[in-house]
Amino acid sequence: MILKSLKKVFLLTAILFLLFLKFNSFSFSQTDTPTPTPDNSQATQDLQNKINDLKSKIADAQSQERTLTSQISIMDSQIKLTEYRIQATQEQITNLTLDIDSATKRIVSLQKALDNSINVLLNRIVATYEVGTIQPLQILLTSGNASDFFTRLNYLKLAQAHDRKLIYDTQQAKTDYANQKQIFETEKKQVELLGKQLQDYTDQLDKQKQEKQALFAQTQGSEANYQKILAQTQAQLASFSSFVTSQGGASALSNQTVCDDWGCYYNQRDSQWGGNSLNGTQYSLASDGCLVTSMAMIYSHYGHKDVTPQSINSNSSNFGGIPAALLKYSITANGVSSQRIGAEIDSTLSGGNPVVVGISYDGGSLPDHFIVLLSGSGGSYMMNDPFTPNGHNISFRGRYPNVRIVEIDKVSF
Repeated sequence: MILKSLKKVFLLTAILFLLFLKFNSFSFSQTDTPTPTPDNSQATQDLQNKINDLKSKIADAQSQERTLTSQISIMDSQIKLTEYRIQATQEQITNLTLDIDSATKRIVSLQKALDNSINVLLNRIVATYEVGTIQPLQILLTSGNASDFFTRLNYLKLAQAHDRKLIYDTQQAKTDYANQKQIFETEKKQVELLGKQLQDYTDQLDKQKQEKQALFAQTQGSEANYQKILAQTQAQLASFSSFVTSQGGASALSNQTVCDDWGCYYNQRDSQWGGNSLNGTQYSLASDGCLVTSMAMIYSHYGHKDVTPQSINSNSSNFGGIPAALLKYSITANGVSSQRIGAEIDSTLSGGNPVVVGISYDGGSLPDHFIVLLSGSGGSYMMNDPFTPNGHNISFRGRYPNVRIVEIDKVSF
């Protein structure tokens, strides 16, 4: 009776051990998880070489004198570079998809092998226990002769060695199964990230093609037109830079946005967007985004409080010039279109409509800075200044007493 009870306890312990072995992370030996190896095919290497060559070519072209021909060459190279990047990303996705399919098949196979090993091991534990309950004296008494006795003892030793190997093989199958599952999950995440990257490259390619078409539309394929627009753009951006320099620079600010019944006050230097590139150029919203920020405030006044400077900045069709860093008079933000129209300050304000004003800080003909006039008349106005820290509803003349107004616009939707 005691022997039967011990057998039941032993079998229950063995089964619990096997379940623990199958589902827990316990292992008899440390095995590193293999990581997927990158695709090193010749085609992939050739594609990477083309990408590197194009990047070098673009860098060289950008350092040369700017002409319409050179600009078109740069755009063509950038388009081709993006196309190569799309192709490389697609190849990575294809390779990883094949790896995932193989890993899935291996996981199924390893699961079967693991189940079989556990079943065999369970049977062996039972058999080994049955034989193990026989004492050496019993073996001796039941042996026909000495040779039979030693043969049976050797069999027990071989069986024990076999069982130890079976335990190791079962654990190894479990480890291999876990490794393949890890590879599967890792590669799935890689495919997801590459899918997002592919979409980004596709969007970038569309934007680059649109920019090339816009360049042709602006210049009509004329070098003289190109140089004229380039000079105008550079002059306007230089005016913005001169104003920023006179104010001590465009250092980052925080906690600037204020929304009330009028709308929202935004600051171009706000850390939420100030460091962002102005339509992908070398300029930033903090340094050259006064008009973009002023227009975002106008949008908020007319009920579109979801529009921020970055909302306007994210639509490349809103910009012109060479480079395309100047806000057009007709723009679209979050699906809402607007147009700046020349106006008179006092009559517009008296009608309850704000005015976008360009001021010349240095006395020149180009605006160095843009602000939003909120109310007032006869030169005494309250404004939202997108550059001044906490420039919400402050005095215009109190901040800019000796400036000349060179542009006045109201906004229609």
